Amino acid sequence: MLVDFESLPDTARIWIYQCNRSFSSEELEDVNNALSQFLEQWTAHGSELSAGFEIKYKRFIVIGLDQSNASASGCSIDTSVHFIQGLEQKYGVELMDRMNVSFKQGEYVAYKSLKDFKKMAKDKAISKSTIVFNNLVTNKLEYLEHWEVPASESWHARFV
Repeated sequence: MLVDFESLPDTARIWIYQCNRSFSSEELEDVNNALSQFLEQWTAHGSELSAGFEIKYKRFIVIGLDQSNASASGCSIDTSVHFIQGLEQKYGVELMDRMNVSFKQGEYVAYKSLKDFKKMAKDKAISKSTIVFNNLVTNKLEYLEHWEVPASESWHARFV
């Protein structure tokens, strides 16, 4: 069952998929429609899942699941992963690669391999105050409070 992302409780489970580029306006409209249709019918062992989504900065797909009525099962998580992989294929993008880092350079969101990010840190092209996206957050409250943070306050700190 599709719900408004804003209405999800702070305890809602969160999955964040970062794209290697920004979606175009047309792609965003299509992705929004596809996500709405997917979440409307997403189930776990026949039980409706109460889930919502938002797309941030035209490149982060954030799916939230209220687990108070029904939790995601292995099969339902697999279904969501297959859905995301379908988006990757349709739009020729990377959404599942966790070995890449996104961070802000002014208002621009940069996307680099972890190797390049480490090199930038070594070369002082980024610092402890660089805003990074901590895609390891697990619930909505963490997402709201600890997703966009200075590198010094996330797992990225070891590199800066």
